[in-house]
Amino acid sequence: MKVLLISLGCDKNLVDSEFMLGELFDNGYEMTDNEEDAEAIIINTCCFINDAKMESIETIIEMSQYKKTGKCRALIVCGCLAQRYADEIRKEIPEVDAVIGTTAYEELICALEEVLQSKDSIRLKDINYMPKQSGRRIHSTGTVYSYLKIAEGCNKNCTYCIIPSLRGAYRSVPMEDLIDQAVKLAESGVKELILVAQETTLYGTDLYGYNALPKLLSRLCRIEALNWIRILYAYPEDITEELMDTINKEDKICAYIDMPVQHASDDILRRMGRHTARKELEEKISMIRKKVPGIAIRTTLITGFPGETKEDHRILLDFVKNMRFDRLGVFKYSPEENTAAYDFEKQIDDATKQTRFDEIMQLQQEIAFEMAEDRIGSETDVIIEGELPSDNLYAARSRIDAPDIDGCVFLPLTGEYMSGDIVRVRITDARGYDLIAVPVNMCS
Repeated sequence: MKVLLISLGCDKNLVDSEFMLGELFDNGYEMTDNEEDAEAIIINTCCFINDAKMESIETIIEMSQYKKTGKCRALIVCGCLAQRYADEIRKEIPEVDAVIGTTAYEELICALEEVLQSKDSIRLKDINYMPKQSGRRIHSTGTVYSYLKIAEGCNKNCTYCIIPSLRGAYRSVPMEDLIDQAVKLAESGVKELILVAQETTLYGTDLYGYNALPKLLSRLCRIEALNWIRILYAYPEDITEELMDTINKEDKICAYIDMPVQHASDDILRRMGRHTARKELEEKISMIRKKVPGIAIRTTLITGFPGETKEDHRILLDFVKNMRFDRLGVFKYSPEENTAAYDFEKQIDDATKQTRFDEIMQLQQEIAFEMAEDRIGSETDVIIEGELPSDNLYAARSRIDAPDIDGCVFLPLTGEYMSGDIVRVRITDARGYDLIAVPVNMCS
């Protein structure tokens, strides 16, 4: 039986999807990427913000048509949207045969078999249940990198965020399970391992009684076939000097950290339920750069949060200008029902959100382009991701470029490099966020 699995949303959702693919494979199902040939279609959904919610709904509706025009006998919706709106999905989209919540994806095969026997299936478990991550996992990105989800859930309860009510409290994955996953991924050809969770920096505090992220990193570095290890989603209040020392000491760990700060106005940070004030953020950034010289810091911000004044926005612009983040992304605040901020007074209109978004991104673009220009003439290692034959180029990334969200480094299509090769290059030009380079061995 041919199955199509569509994974939407974040990299953490993708890890869940890869475990579902493993279950399907182990039970004799055949994978397809053709909607018309699929006898079962599984959609792992997201609903973190409104745009993600709408993408999930539109995908479900689009795929439901193949129950009429294609071979589809089973349409199954999984993940965050399923957890949040199980009853509404079944009522409003009757073509959906099964709904599986965020912690119940281990029951996919049972749900699929029930549907094939003409039985409806709704499978929602306690959101604090921890699905096992020790089964087969099918690496689906087709690239040299893969994600390692080291924890599930979140305890922060930021006022704008729905995640704790969909994913439960913070639960770390046992270290031995993670090492086993990492070894298998490396054996399958993965060269870069990217650690993800709602918050990576709290890893192990629930299982071991201490912050075990430095220990986990050190153990992952012992896996010979891995070349690079990258850390995403490190909350500033939990970034320790020990963690920075580990990053600085271990050659395989990229000098790169994703640290979402969300804002810089103390009043807005308080209303968001964040655990740091502006001064603490500035001190943390200073410590990080002192401990790991040359580290790239990526952050994310939210603009247009309820009650954000012109002065709050100015404070944020000043912060961005002074901190000079290497990488930065911005979300326009999305009011999500069942979050505290949804009912806050002084909601900001969409036009103001867009204007403030544009101003932040314009400022960051100037900073990023200046930083890219400053790299011309320097040498760095890059990992080859693939070829662009029509442009006669290799596409690659440096240690300070995370896949999908940061820039690329382009090399001339000379030599015989393979995906995953690490090449020493010299930067020769900057094109916006991207860089042009040549292998050092080609330099005169």
